[in-house]
Amino acid sequence: MGATKTEHFTNRQNAIAALSKAMAHPARVAIIEYLLKVDSCICGDIVNELPLSQPTVSQHLKELKNAGLIKGEIEGNAICYCIDEKVFQKLQSYFSQIVIKSENKKKNCC
Repeated sequence: MGATKTEHFTNRQNAIAALSKAMAHPARVAIIEYLLKVDSCICGDIVNELPLSQPTVSQHLKELKNAGLIKGEIEGNAICYCIDEKVFQKLQSYFSQIVIKSENKKKNCC
């Protein structure tokens, strides 16, 4: 397998790809949806919401946190997680631009 050659792409393209990769698992999508639904930081309820073991949920939380999609803060002997709104605003901006450009493209294309 060859190198990914990420240096050939812009910082923005690499950042969007990393965020998209972090979201590319249904368990992670479910975690994000749950955090959005409860609208607060959650310390231990996530495991109860998913049909996955605690170590598996922890691994998915780690991936989301490493990508910057969620924040985790230690409170006592637990880590409380919540959405990082700034990162989701960047995603919203990026995907909104894609939708607008694709709608304009449809007008001028097959």
